[in-house]
Amino acid sequence: MSPAPAPRVLFDLDGTLVDSEPNYYEAGRRLLARYGVHGFGWEEHTRFIGVSTRETLTALRAEYGIDAPVDELLAGKNALYLELAGTSTEVYPEMRLLVEELHARGVPMAVASGSSRTAIAAVLAVTGLDAFLPLYVSAEEVARGKPAPDVFLEAARRLGAAPASCVVLEDAVPGVEAARAAGMRCVAVPYVEATAGDPAFRGADLLFPRGQREFTAAAVLERLAAGWGGCSGRCRGPRIGRPEGARGRPGEHRSTGPIS
Repeated sequence: MSPAPAPRVLFDLDGTLVDSEPNYYEAGRRLLARYGVHGFGWEEHTRFIGVSTRETLTALRAEYGIDAPVDELLAGKNALYLELAGTSTEVYPEMRLLVEELHARGVPMAVASGSSRTAIAAVLAVTGLDAFLPLYVSAEEVARGKPAPDVFLEAARRLGAAPASCVVLEDAVPGVEAARAAGMRCVAVPYVEATAGDPAFRGADLLFPRGQREFTAAAVLERLAAGWGGCSGRCRGPRIGRPEGARGRPGEHRSTGPIS
């Protein structure tokens, strides 16, 4: 039997690589206020974490009876978000470490996000992640956003990879469901810790129930080094080798499926 292909790693952007949700919330709040909708709170915003910007605005337009077309709302929110993102976007430290370590090992990577291409490019540039993640796919480039698998499948296609050889990192239920629908492994790092018990998260291959508070690059690197390749069931895949001097403290994490 030939060995499984080396893994490719696909990152969601917002809430996974970077803590951009506060900026998205504020952009949405300001946008809605322009159209007479006041009192839009954080709890309402969390309903749309993991959902594409267009689909979010389509739902909010219907919910609040806004007459403006979705394209107008989308342009307005993107402009507000880009203004905020350019001054205050933080990369999660362990995520940056993981990206840098994978890049050093030559592991192919891509970003697959529900944000617009303009927003993805701006965030990657302002955080310096564009040096490691030049390939990215936006939900606006595919027919369906998450939880449909389209954006992940397109990212795999551009990497020249079989879906089964890909490992996805996600923070939201729609993204985890999309990864599963694409036939990919999934590392779940819930942005909203209270949602960690959702069946989608519980079914992830590797779950950090307390989200970024317990996520470590070392834990994911260990899984990859142990042979977490493109296979299902109990199997042994290729090794990428543990980087010399790989940093990161051991974290509490739970594997929910066989990985070797």
